Amino acid sequence: MTRDTNQRDANRDPITGAPGSHPVGVGVGGVAGGMAAGAVAGTVFGPIGTLIGAAAGTVIGAAAGKGVAERIDPTGEVDYWRETYRTRPYYADEYDFQRDYAGVYHAGAVARGEYPEQSWEETERRLQAGWEERRGESRLDWDSARPALRDAWERADRTYGAYAQTDEQFSQRFDAAPYRQGDDAFDDYRPAYRYGTYARAQYADREWDDSLASDLERGWDRARGGSRLTWERAKHAVADAFTLDRQKPH
Repeated sequence: MTRDTNQRDANRDPITGAPGSHPVGVGVGGVAGGMAAGAVAGTVFGPIGTLIGAAAGTVIGAAAGKGVAERIDPTGEVDYWRETYRTRPYYADEYDFQRDYAGVYHAGAVARGEYPEQSWEETERRLQAGWEERRGESRLDWDSARPALRDAWERADRTYGAYAQTDEQFSQRFDAAPYRQGDDAFDDYRPAYRYGTYARAQYADREWDDSLASDLERGWDRARGGSRLTWERAKHAVADAFTLDRQKPH
């Protein structure tokens, strides 16, 4: 079954509800990040989210380990957790998602980008020290908020790691890519490779075919950021990243 490819009509702040700028990649799937597991470089990752650049929608930028230039799409992260938080072992039904959990997940996701070189343990100490000021209207004390913060931080860490590995792998093989033309620059293809990685996590139950390519085409204008590639040119790189783990001999 083809999943819903409708885009969110507003990138709203999870606390105030104010509309903002649209994130990258939300044209694919119903919830940013998806529910299916993907694989990057042979390593199985949990679901991953999307990255946005300094200017919304920009995915051109350096990515190396935890020094990824872009930040996590916090609204997409809150949307993801809105669909999944009831499945988590720390969930307590006396609390409300919007009032109590949304800001916690937002803070955990954003903290991964704010302190990119720090481990969770180091970030945890920072968050705990400022929790009473940071918690806003949430009724969660530190002990109740901590596991949700860590959940969001770890998912953000998987997202950064997935895209960093994608950038590293495909930058090394870009010169030999059969679809590269003339003086094509890797920066134009980076968003396509990342889009393929995102789609692989989102559509782990599908094979690359014309139907999937058509579904992904609808989201390319959002995912492309500053890339100059049309979909007809980008789709080869998207397919390359999407089928990466399937290309390996077993």
